[in-house]
Amino acid sequence: MKLEELRTELKEKYLFAPESEQRYAHSLGVMEMSEELAKKYNADIERAKKAALMHDMAKAMPVENLRNYIKTNNLQVSENEMLAGVALHGIVAADICKKKYGFDNEICEAISCHTIGKENMTILEKVVFIADKIDKTRKYEGVEDLRELAFEDIDKAIIQSIERSIEKSIRKGTIIIERSIKTRNFILKNLKK
Repeated sequence: MKLEELRTELKEKYLFAPESEQRYAHSLGVMEMSEELAKKYNADIERAKKAALMHDMAKAMPVENLRNYIKTNNLQVSENEMLAGVALHGIVAADICKKKYGFDNEICEAISCHTIGKENMTILEKVVFIADKIDKTRKYEGVEDLRELAFEDIDKAIIQSIERSIEKSIRKGTIIIERSIKTRNFILKNLKK
């Protein structure tokens, strides 16, 4: 399916929550940022744009619906991921994209791991992961520095983003997903010195 057709599908079929206009703007922003990062890091631009556009397509689904989808479709999710709910929309979106739109495994993995990462991410997965955190709709303190870092060293930007997320979880008293810690540690061990 062409990118323009996917944009229409996203807007008409998946973004049905009250904040859908903001989420659509975010999805377009992530797509634009993924394109820029893909150019910088020699990733496939069209594949990055597709994954980025569809990364939040299941975000409007209530967490209980996401959990039910995962159970019904026998998707592999850790107990803490199920409890936290934070990464479930990416996992469900990836499965829908594979089944409905025929996306290949790498694009689906980029969608699936865009929230908390995974060990040994491909450059496509890294591009979509960090683009989600730094697109033009993001306005949190430190986002400008993270944007700059993403174009200097994508691995360091991912580490910083994960550390920020972990600190936020600690402050809020919410579950920290082990996969985020493993992602951070894997990149740290493999950073070029």
